[in-house]
Amino acid sequence: MAGTGQRPGRAGLVVVLVVLALASCGESESGGDVTDVDGERDVAADGDAGRPVEPTEEATATILPGDGESPEAESPEQEPPDEEPPDDEPSPAEPEPTALPDLPPGLLGQDIEWIPTSDRVVALTFDAGANANAVQPILNTLAAENVPGTFFLTGDFVNQFPSASRSIHQAGHRLGNHSVSHPNFTSLTADEIRAQVRGAEEDISRVTGGDPRPFFRFPFGDRDARTISAVNDLGYLAVRWTTDTLGWQGTNGGRTAADVTERVLDTARPGQIVLMHVGSHPTDGSMLDADALPDVIAGLRDSGYRFVTLDALLGGSGT
Repeated sequence: MAGTGQRPGRAGLVVVLVVLALASCGESESGGDVTDVDGERDVAADGDAGRPVEPTEEATATILPGDGESPEAESPEQEPPDEEPPDDEPSPAEPEPTALPDLPPGLLGQDIEWIPTSDRVVALTFDAGANANAVQPILNTLAAENVPGTFFLTGDFVNQFPSASRSIHQAGHRLGNHSVSHPNFTSLTADEIRAQVRGAEEDISRVTGGDPRPFFRFPFGDRDARTISAVNDLGYLAVRWTTDTLGWQGTNGGRTAADVTERVLDTARPGQIVLMHVGSHPTDGSMLDADALPDVIAGLRDSGYRFVTLDALLGGSGT
């Protein structure tokens, strides 16, 4: 049997196959990571497969939104203790009442019927005690003519007609005190007078935000030396009128708007105080003072008069 050209025997073939298999295994162990069909790294191909992965410091840090730092260890929230003010801390001071001019001594002890002046000025004054039906027409005329007025309000009026009362003050007109309930003052005791005056003062100030001091008008014009002295002691001047238009009598009383105008113009004088009303007549519904007001203003101006509030009694022009 020749030594060359023979095919290897079965044993040799087995050896060759084993060698080839070992070579193939060596390539697999020394090659790169094994990947799945999506290209993601297969953890099982790592040498660390089967061991728990230790969390890194970055993985364990919790970042609060907008904070930027890791929170400290959680602990129960504690509210700051209530801080009590020091015992010696003063309480807020109450606002002091608005300072008013001293009452002119020469006007005390009387129910003033005119402004003591030689200037051609007139004060238009309006009493408010019954209803507020003529308030807006009167305010409209005064605004259109740029004329100031002085309005004497009762406490009952401002409580019953708060909007109308505030509109008077907000329009810039002067306020006065006309008592709480419009009683006859000569029949009241000293305590009752004080209650009527102070009560109206408080009501007017609370509702309108205005101060009626130092002007007071007696209801019905009912007064005597005792009652005048009482209101002076409460810090008020008693103010009556030079001319009553009698517009409050209404058409049922035989009056007209022309009558009202004539009464004012016929009695005009320097320092005249004119009495008018803001209510309508209780039965005929007429508002003669409001109706006559434009002609009253025009007639007085034609006669050379200008208009002031009762502040002119205190030395101010009141215009």
